[in-house]
Amino acid sequence: LLLSDLNKTIPDNVSPVDSTILANNYIQDWAQQQLMLSRAKLNIPELKQQEFENLVKQYRADLYINAYKEGLIAKSMDKQVSHMELATYYEKHKENFKLNERLVKIRYINVANDYDDINQLRSALRRFNQEDKQLLNSLALTFKSYSLNDSTWVKSSSIIQKLPKITNDNSGSYLKKSHFFELSDSLGVYLVTVNEVLERNDIAPLEYVEPTVRKIILNKRKLDFIKNLERELLDEATGDKEFEIFDIKQDSKQ
Repeated sequence: LLLSDLNKTIPDNVSPVDSTILANNYIQDWAQQQLMLSRAKLNIPELKQQEFENLVKQYRADLYINAYKEGLIAKSMDKQVSHMELATYYEKHKENFKLNERLVKIRYINVANDYDDINQLRSALRRFNQEDKQLLNSLALTFKSYSLNDSTWVKSSSIIQKLPKITNDNSGSYLKKSHFFELSDSLGVYLVTVNEVLERNDIAPLEYVEPTVRKIILNKRKLDFIKNLERELLDEATGDKEFEIFDIKQDSKQ
């Protein structure tokens, strides 16, 4: 164990006492590892040791190769995915994007039980024209919680967690298209309007699975990039005589 290696493990901003403790601990650990390694080499069969060495060589090669590939991918591979690419892949493989639970587009408001003029909120949330949107946004600070973005698909399981009295068993009675309902508990009143619904086993819309589709396209592009890289590297090495295969003709007497 070299002093220079030991010094690399000791931070510069520690006291002499702490530095000594850290150094002693490191030396003990290092010595214990070396002694154990020495005993292992004496007691493990040579054939098994050769297997380990081959694994170490392969692992070392994989580390270098993967680091090189990832560096080239980060530098040279196009990571932009157009909407046309997304839509084309989605249309071709949409049967692979069936939903495993209900999706809904929903808007809701949660207010205290004694909220003033709750009828105004009911009307605005149900009608939801431009004036209603402005009104509800202006009153948002008086709500306990709310979501007025009914253009985004949300999992029904997320809704069940947020709203009282809705369970997996009865959610179908509440989460219906163009349905307004009201719930209450000791914490307040929930006004809810369901805009749209997609049921389990329906095809998920592109806007919902877009991140997944994008990831699939990029992964495929990455695989193609690596295949082309490997092929070009082999062709270049062959052309430059860095890599050559020789036919070994065996002696007829052998």
